[in-house]
Amino acid sequence: MIVAKNKKAYFDYFIEEKFEAGIALVGSEVKSVKAGHVSIKESYLRVTQGELFILGMTIVHWKFGSVYNVEEKRPRKLLMHKKEIRKIHEKVSQQGFTIVPLDVHLSKGRVKLEIAVAKGKKTYDKREAIAKKDARRDEERNIKIR
Repeated sequence: MIVAKNKKAYFDYFIEEKFEAGIALVGSEVKSVKAGHVSIKESYLRVTQGELFILGMTIVHWKFGSVYNVEEKRPRKLLMHKKEIRKIHEKVSQQGFTIVPLDVHLSKGRVKLEIAVAKGKKTYDKREAIAKKDARRDEERNIKIR
């Protein structure tokens, strides 16, 4: 079940390769995520000392939480195999590649983050994507009218 989605990622980047990672969360954060109080719009990922972190991800405080709630935008560690992290780091060290969060979802009761190694689109690529989307929408309208 998808809890939060980064729709702009598909518009702003060419997605090269996707990965799934767990997120190290505190108990009240898990409850808040399951309630849908999470945003990954402004978030980004960094590889630091062989570990992968997501920065800028907002998880709103759980309303029934105690005074021990953690910061909403704290850096959170992603749980992945070292081999996968090394592979991602090698790709990102190349020119023009970045790591982008795609969505937060639940898998067997656990909170997972789908990330992608992506390359940024130029403005003319974005215009081309908009033109294709408009053309497809017009075709669908024409089919419905007939």
